[in-house]
Amino acid sequence: MASTVILLAVFMTNLDLWIVNVALPAMGTTFASPQGHGATLGSLSWVLNAYAIVLAALLVVAGRIGDRIGQRPVFLAGVSLFTLASLACALAPTLGWLVAARTLQAVGAAAQLPTSLALLLATVPAERRTHATRNWAAVGGLAAAAGPVAGGLLVQIDWRWIFVINVPIGIATVLAGLRTLPATTRREQGRLPDLLGALLVTVSIAALSGALVQGPAWGWTNPRTLLLIVLALAAGAGFIVRSLRHSRPLFELHLLRLPRFGAASAGTFVFGVAFAIMLLSNVLWCQEVWHWSALRTGLAMVPGPALVPVVTLLTARAAQRRGHGPLVAAGGALFAAAMLWRAAFASVAPDYWKDLLPSMVLGGVGVGLALGTLVAAGVTSLPGHRAATGSALVNSVRQISATVGVALLVAVVGSEVGPAQRQDFRIAWLIAAALAVVTSAVGLQIARSAARAAGGAADAQTAHPDRSATAAASAEAR
Repeated sequence: MASTVILLAVFMTNLDLWIVNVALPAMGTTFASPQGHGATLGSLSWVLNAYAIVLAALLVVAGRIGDRIGQRPVFLAGVSLFTLASLACALAPTLGWLVAARTLQAVGAAAQLPTSLALLLATVPAERRTHATRNWAAVGGLAAAAGPVAGGLLVQIDWRWIFVINVPIGIATVLAGLRTLPATTRREQGRLPDLLGALLVTVSIAALSGALVQGPAWGWTNPRTLLLIVLALAAGAGFIVRSLRHSRPLFELHLLRLPRFGAASAGTFVFGVAFAIMLLSNVLWCQEVWHWSALRTGLAMVPGPALVPVVTLLTARAAQRRGHGPLVAAGGALFAAAMLWRAAFASVAPDYWKDLLPSMVLGGVGVGLALGTLVAAGVTSLPGHRAATGSALVNSVRQISATVGVALLVAVVGSEVGPAQRQDFRIAWLIAAALAVVTSAVGLQIARSAARAAGGAADAQTAHPDRSATAAASAEAR
């Protein structure tokens, strides 16, 4: 029962991502200017990016707070805040109000996500950690499958209902969690992690996103664009310096020196950028180029995300037998093929069977192979007492990559979207394909690292027969 409560909360958070993407064009119509023009893609992108930026900045802080006072209270507080913020989103009278409420949603999600994985891992034996982590990621895929259809149906009534739906789910999760979630021990004491570092990384990502979003309209050499770029670099550099020097840094950068964790984090970022480009571009293409309704768009997008949890579960044993690297490499290759297919066959005249469906199928299998496997490769390489903090770091990377992906798409396509931007969409899909190829290379690197680790374990077994069991277990963990 406890694991069901945890996964229900994860489902709610991930469902929100897909629903909001499908509803974005409808929001633009609601928040039209007095002249009757809809809100631009650049301004609407902050509905997505404000959430992702704050979530990325606070995930590690929340993970550390969970390590400090226990995962259960932090998790329940996060679900409660997310639920209340969802209601505020539904009542938003202006776009600025909506962005502010989405920021509060992100605070709740930041408290919920890392502690959810830590609580889930606490309910299973050590040998099932990889399986539990992949199931945790698969729930995100299940939400992705339900999200487009649910979003399309709710937008037919009013886009505000995409947030109202979180309220009963959140209330049920809190009530059940109070009765069933295990009481976790406090693992850390002392000061909280570097809060100034959290502010610096927020400023850096927000400034970079602003430069990418506004650059096409302002001009890339405009003083305002250059100022945002300088601010992003300065805040980013300050964040790195503080992380290296602070006694309790926001991101423990030394974890990136662990070969598998560092490679998995890099792969998660690169693949996350490609995934964000794919997700938003498909929604915009269907609604703004093909002029499909939100419901028809949601139904059209189902095959891809529906395959994600299926592929994730079916390949669980393959991950155990062959390791994480080959699955990541194959997933990246298939996702690249999906983006190349779109670039080659996309037409302003709707042709779902030739254009979108094959790409969604290829992309869904690719995401199912790569995304959950990258998360599992990173989290399971960390010591148990860093489970919450490590998973928070991995998820921070995912959110940062989502922000960069959305901003990059806006920079390529522009704030006004329609059939005239056909070639711009193709450029965005080619960028996503190139990033997916890089993900495949990361998967090969993870595989090589695992092979070297297994060879080292074999050498240790030969040199120290009395340590054979330990060496074998270590190699299997890698």
